[in-house]
Amino acid sequence: MSSELRADQRDAEVPLRHPERFFIDGRWVAPASAASFGIVDPATEELYYRVSLAGEADMSAAIAAARTAFDRTGWSLLPPAERAAWVHKLAEGLRRRADDAGLLWTRQVGVLHTMAVASMARVGATYDFYADLAADFEWATRHTPMQGGFGAVVREAIGVVGAIVAWNTPASLIAYKVAPALVAGCTVVVKAPPEAPGEAYVLAEVAEEIGLPAGVLNVLTADREASELLVRDPRVDKIAFTGSSAVGRRIASICGERVARYTLELGGKSPAIIFDDYDLDTAAKALAAAECTLNGQVCASLTRIIVTRDRHDAFAEALAGHFSAARIGDPFDPNAQIGPLAMERQRDRVESYIRKGVAEGAKLIGGGGRPKDFDRGYYLEPTVFAGVDNQSTIAQEEIFGPVLSVIPADSEEHAIELANQTVFGLNASVFTNDIDRAYHAARRIRSGTVGHNGFRSDPRMGVGGVKQSGFGREGNRDGLLPYLEPKSVILDQIPAGF
Repeated sequence: MSSELRADQRDAEVPLRHPERFFIDGRWVAPASAASFGIVDPATEELYYRVSLAGEADMSAAIAAARTAFDRTGWSLLPPAERAAWVHKLAEGLRRRADDAGLLWTRQVGVLHTMAVASMARVGATYDFYADLAADFEWATRHTPMQGGFGAVVREAIGVVGAIVAWNTPASLIAYKVAPALVAGCTVVVKAPPEAPGEAYVLAEVAEEIGLPAGVLNVLTADREASELLVRDPRVDKIAFTGSSAVGRRIASICGERVARYTLELGGKSPAIIFDDYDLDTAAKALAAAECTLNGQVCASLTRIIVTRDRHDAFAEALAGHFSAARIGDPFDPNAQIGPLAMERQRDRVESYIRKGVAEGAKLIGGGGRPKDFDRGYYLEPTVFAGVDNQSTIAQEEIFGPVLSVIPADSEEHAIELANQTVFGLNASVFTNDIDRAYHAARRIRSGTVGHNGFRSDPRMGVGGVKQSGFGREGNRDGLLPYLEPKSVILDQIPAGF
């Protein structure tokens, strides 16, 4: 499928073979019930396709397949290089299907198609990264026991993994979980989001094409009730989740009850601090452009912008000017800079926060409504609030839409205090021309990532948060460790291979 797709080709066939089935134990199987979910194109409000929803029997079958593949097929005992070879094959298959996945991403949640195709072309690199890591990873480390003999700490697969991802960027979120899990020797049940299941099904189709051993990867779509079955099932050793902090707390509590392992990448309310030596218009332009990404539906968005009180009004005006100038358009329009929100309920949610911001006394200086030129689609104007109280609802709760809040601070010290006054800690940024000032401020901000002069993120350095933004890291070497359990082996003599 060509990456030159335009709006007049919106009627292209859905690039999935079996949206009405689940990929379980290496086969596409019929669901146990007729339950389904309709995916609506957010730019047209028209039905795109339907996907079957898993029930208790479907989820149990997927878990059983993964459990059998882990316990009885020898997948976890393969040399890491052999598992890595399979993961490289997945990477190559996903690159072949990048245009299909990009089309699905755009039609499902409204991501600009130019971004979608470019991003999907890079998803395979995550699988390659973990496959390459297998060659140099210390799967066994030799030690000298205190009482003599031979000792080694070996790292072994944790078992069956339940991977649950959000709807905004499912392909990359799945990659951060499936790639390290498979390299580690785990087997996986991927629970795709009903709003955007297509990318997970593309992965399943690739797994089928390359002949990945049955049961190693299983894919189905489920709502919250069936998803909780995956979290509760004692046959599942670990849950890897990306989504809201509320759901993350629920997962952590369930896993705690049965002492299951978990990794959580959750919500954010990320600050950007603009110091007094940095050009206000440059900062405003950078922050407005960053918030157009995924139409503002990014957990790491820099939505709390903190600037000293004497420069607040000038900055807020500049920010509103740049953000309001973003070209709203059809996601397939190459000139569009921001598209629709993913779902009607998501737009309703964001609009409720805008009303709440006004009611609590923040000054609405840009956007706040639906664009006049769009009679269909879940579009919303880029929105800026000024004079925002840091304790207000719009400054403390994740909105997940194109809404920015400008918060006045009395000093640099006060700005850092305000940045840390949140239950979240996923991302942050400091805007300053002084590199040492930037570094020292970054060390004082409680966040999983702190960037300089813009939205900065590097998955190869690790992705994750502190406080209620999550537990654990994904994306780098640290992202492999949660799928492994260390085991101490103490023997009388040195075995072969050491």
